[in-house]
Amino acid sequence: MACNHCVVRELNFQIKAHGELNLRVLPEVIHHLSRSYTIHKVEGNVITIKEAGVRDFLDFCNDHMESEQVEFRIDDQTWRPLSELPTVLDMEWIDEVITKGLVICYFQPIVNVREEIFAYELLSRFKKEDGSLIYPNEIFAAARNRGRLYALDRLCRMTAVKYAAPLNKKTFINFIPTSIYAPEFCLRSTVELANQLGVDPSLFVFEVVETEKVDDLAHLKAILTYYKDRGFEYALDDVGEGFSTIEMLLELKPHYMKLDMKYVQGVSSDPNKQKIAKQFLEKALEIQSVPLAEGVEFREDFEWLKQSGYQLFQGYLFGKPDPIPKQ
Repeated sequence: MACNHCVVRELNFQIKAHGELNLRVLPEVIHHLSRSYTIHKVEGNVITIKEAGVRDFLDFCNDHMESEQVEFRIDDQTWRPLSELPTVLDMEWIDEVITKGLVICYFQPIVNVREEIFAYELLSRFKKEDGSLIYPNEIFAAARNRGRLYALDRLCRMTAVKYAAPLNKKTFINFIPTSIYAPEFCLRSTVELANQLGVDPSLFVFEVVETEKVDDLAHLKAILTYYKDRGFEYALDDVGEGFSTIEMLLELKPHYMKLDMKYVQGVSSDPNKQKIAKQFLEKALEIQSVPLAEGVEFREDFEWLKQSGYQLFQGYLFGKPDPIPKQ
């Protein structure tokens, strides 16, 4: 069963009015919207409107109010200028993607030093009803704008678990820590599904992505502890980039450390990249984290990383993401 944050329900928009003219007109707005039953709540200069009435409000605002002195937000998001609201409304298509489960998974192999497949990373791909694909960055931008990130991340995790079940191999599954507000609620359905499918939890590696948006390390640790206590493993992605620093690595002690591709590509001939790659390798081994190099495209880089002590590798040299797992 999904938590409330992960269910796609009709959005409520909070509208905040400023300025003498807007405050004078506000009672008229409230009266008009009340007749169509789209007002949810009124608190001073803040009104909460159901999505069904938001376009009506926008029309009224453009005709009778100073729209530059009006803000909106969804749930507990930050306040935004009203000029951004039409974009949010136009992204309503993301709701259909989630409710209809229009997501599939592509498989990218992760290999060992002998170039044998050790695991697959499952990468979400999204499709329209006509079958055409939607780019992930477009999907996640829409989900953030409409407050659907919780629901989208859950859909991706659940879909990946289903795709992983028949493989009987380790599978790396991405998750966005900021989309999980309470692991005991948000992750319960993911764990239950894995158990229902009879998959050994140690075959799942949940991969922390977008660490640059994590401002609560204790919360992230709670999520990882929840996974670990139930037999799952976890990885830290893009190590060396942004907030995925040596300090973060030592703090989280992941089962797998994924060196960011900017230190992988060209490492065989770049002394600076070699120095950084070795630093992260040493720290990973120090905390018994398996070092994995991602974004490997050239054999000379693979050979250098292998000789240096990296144990796992991922990149186009070994296989691109594909709807059918490479054998």
